[in-house]
Amino acid sequence: MSGYEEEHNIPRSHTQQPPPRRPDMTSFFSALSSAAPSENNPHATPVPSDVTALYRELANSYRVMMGETEGIAPSDFHSASDPSAQSHENELLGQLVQSLMSAAEHPPSRPDGLPDSFFDGLERVPKTRLKADDSCPICSNPFLEDKYPLVVELPCRKGHWFDLECVRPWLSLKRTCPLDRIDLGKKEDERREEIRKKVATEDDEEEWDGMFA
Repeated sequence: MSGYEEEHNIPRSHTQQPPPRRPDMTSFFSALSSAAPSENNPHATPVPSDVTALYRELANSYRVMMGETEGIAPSDFHSASDPSAQSHENELLGQLVQSLMSAAEHPPSRPDGLPDSFFDGLERVPKTRLKADDSCPICSNPFLEDKYPLVVELPCRKGHWFDLECVRPWLSLKRTCPLDRIDLGKKEDERREEIRKKVATEDDEEEWDGMFA
């Protein structure tokens, strides 16, 4: 069957369209919700193949951002995504994909990412602080291209700004900052412990005051 162009004698455009910079992650988060432990069943262990599929799916999404074609065999990927052969903006994505593919080959028993409470507590960067040349390290899009940018700063270092929708999938599987690989899970554990101690101290003080009220 001839296409619209042939029927109307319109020359086909051979201009390659740029790849989508932010693939739809709906299926990824749907699979994540099934594989990650829930509050109702925190000790449930997901099927290993489901965990492997999560890492591969995110790796493929990052490949799309890099403009690579799908279907690269895992055994061929290391040569295909050698950071030295990529443009500067794809170096980070190449490193992230390598890390994800390595985890897919030897997956943990369950996703070792950060909880929803971590993302809820991330500092939002107001639009007024963003400059025209500030961009997300993952998708490379300038933040201000979005009418309502949702930019977060990771707690490891000042200025580590990301689009939340770009960094959240990574941190849902990995506990490390994509840039400096600092373990944000450790910082989150320390933050929670400080809150726990503060609450315990306040409870003790209230109990002490109640004894002499």
